[in-house]
Amino acid sequence: MATFKNFFALTLLTILSISSINTSMAARFLLQVPGLPPLPTIPSLPQPTMPQLPTIPNFPTAATLPPLPSVSSFPTLPTTNSPLPSLPTFPSIVPKMTLPPTPNMPSLPNIPKIPTIPTLSPPPSN
Repeated sequence: MATFKNFFALTLLTILSISSINTSMAARFLLQVPGLPPLPTIPSLPQPTMPQLPTIPNFPTAATLPPLPSVSSFPTLPTTNSPLPSLPTFPSIVPKMTLPPTPNMPSLPNIPKIPTIPTLSPPPSN
């Protein structure tokens, strides 16, 4: 087990070393490449004139709002004292729906059981 841990650590160290070598070589290559030419300048574009934003309308203040209606001025709902209509009568004998009989499924043959191998149990321990 200790050998596996040592091998794993050595493999991990090797992988990290190889990846850092590749990174170092890539950095050296980028440092040795001559500089890129400067980017061309973008000419300045004329600034469009923006129309003025519309003014915010004046909303009425609390002093100019009409008063809210009082509870007593609400209309009342009409009350009905008429009896509810009775439910319609249904026939007392309802025909029973019967389904056709289902076909019988064929029975599966019995599969023989695998014989058990006798084993010796260990002696009881105290």
